[in-house]
Amino acid sequence: MGKILIVDDSATDIQYIKSVLADTGHQLVTASDGEEAEKMICNEPFDLIILDVIMPKKSGYQICRDLKKNEQFKNIPVIMMSSKNQQSDIAWGQKQGANEYLTKPCEPLELLLAVKKHLK
Repeated sequence: MGKILIVDDSATDIQYIKSVLADTGHQLVTASDGEEAEKMICNEPFDLIILDVIMPKKSGYQICRDLKKNEQFKNIPVIMMSSKNQQSDIAWGQKQGANEYLTKPCEPLELLLAVKKHLK
């Protein structure tokens, strides 16, 4: 099974994502802001990153863009998950390199399918 980093400044959203993915067998690791996430990514391997957009210290857009520019991390799939649901937000997330963009609140099945798709 895969190792998934969940990055969100909302403890409620982290708990929701963890509850949806609890029975999948994946190892779930969490970070509560962009800087913490970047340190973790540099220190341990992840198979998938679920990334909030609006966070303190560094936005999900910035993290995704930096990851996709880095030869070492560019192939890690990134699922952005945000309440920013305008078409321009989704397009901007994809332009930063997100493999998928889900809007909050997202249905459990939608999240499960996205994770399954990117952890083949």
